[in-house]
Amino acid sequence: MQYEATSPEEYVELLENDWRKEKLLQIRELILKYGPELEEGILYKMLAYSAEGTQVFGLNAQKLYVSLYVGSIQKIENADQLLEGFNYGKGCIRIKKTVDISKTELETFIKQTIEKRRAGEDISC
Repeated sequence: MQYEATSPEEYVELLENDWRKEKLLQIRELILKYGPELEEGILYKMLAYSAEGTQVFGLNAQKLYVSLYVGSIQKIENADQLLEGFNYGKGCIRIKKTVDISKTELETFIKQTIEKRRAGEDISC
């Protein structure tokens, strides 16, 4: 889904109060916790997190899941194990209603992605 928001605050306000908003806010909290230096904004009608002009994450509520966009998932060490139970592709992790984020390794994945970017390593696609 696309939201006509001009700021992250407006984007969050436009979301319906359902499970998608809950999950998106959980993921947003993790990104901001581990990447306080990341600039939060709007890009391609979704939440975007960037540093020094390079996008690190995109975050969007879709109809059937919440999407977390990362440059290249396979550039993160042990990505397959960390994302076990998730439906994901080359650069998109799809978080469905039934996923309990607190019982997954998504937090570790986000933390490792941010650490890799801080170290100057390439995480782009």
